[in-house]
Amino acid sequence: MTETHTGTYEVVVVGGGAAGLSAALVLGRSRRRTLVVDAGEPRNTPAAHMQGYLTRDGMSPAEFLALGREEIARYGVDLVRDRAVDVTKDDGFAVALAGGETVHARRIVVATGLKDELPDVPGVAERFGRDVIHCPYCHGWEVRDQAFGVLATTPMSVHQALMVSQWSKDVTLFLHTVAESELSDDDLRRLAAAGVAVVPGEVAELIVEDDQLTGVRLAADTPSGEGATHPREAVFVAPRAVPQTGLLEKLGAELQETPFGAYPVVDPTGLTTVPGVWAVGNAMGFAEQVVNAASAGYRAGAMINGDLLMTDLDATVRA
Repeated sequence: MTETHTGTYEVVVVGGGAAGLSAALVLGRSRRRTLVVDAGEPRNTPAAHMQGYLTRDGMSPAEFLALGREEIARYGVDLVRDRAVDVTKDDGFAVALAGGETVHARRIVVATGLKDELPDVPGVAERFGRDVIHCPYCHGWEVRDQAFGVLATTPMSVHQALMVSQWSKDVTLFLHTVAESELSDDDLRRLAAAGVAVVPGEVAELIVEDDQLTGVRLAADTPSGEGATHPREAVFVAPRAVPQTGLLEKLGAELQETPFGAYPVVDPTGLTTVPGVWAVGNAMGFAEQVVNAASAGYRAGAMINGDLLMTDLDATVRA
């Protein structure tokens, strides 16, 4: 892995996860001078394994990223362990790093991802990525047929409870801070059809014994009774997604509100409303799994190479 770098590149990729490394791989193979700025904070760090990526199913996220860094190094891509704290337009773009350096690029790829804000319930953060999980496609097979709990954070948690019923027929939706009145008649009919039990009242904590989740304890004043405990082996939760769009906002990229936060407006290749700036992976959408993020990075890398090539040819023709 290359750790040394100088100040001028054709492309700077901000973010060293699946999306950023994939873009860098394509650009390196296209003989583009490329730098990856990696703060080393991947979203899937809590997970021991990643699933659903063909030929990489079950691989640890750390191993996946290590292999990716080795691959980009083969093609001369530089990587610096640092954080991009600012970006401004000059003849191209100037990217200021926390370590004090400023690097310059003709094109920028923003692959800064998002952060998960978890409900403030004792046990949730401590078990997240183990037996507290958020995505059935990522983890459902591994906990199949266990006793599931779904910790509601919004009325949309009904959808999560319905989805996870594909992996277990023992599912309980804990409404937590969601009032029963917020559930529609369609919600209630679908929950009943799926066999999902609905428990009103706030959750006080998750119960852990011998390093395993064993249950969900309700608060003392819940309708289910004082401190009622429900045995559960896995709990699904929907974290609040916080897109890391600071650099895009500094550049004036247009954002659009979604049920999962504000994300940049992009074309099918990830190009934002700022010419020369692409957003890929979870920086441009909530539902980008690792395999999707890698695909988005590939598309952006190929498009950027073509964009640079045509720009240079047109400049030659005009000269």
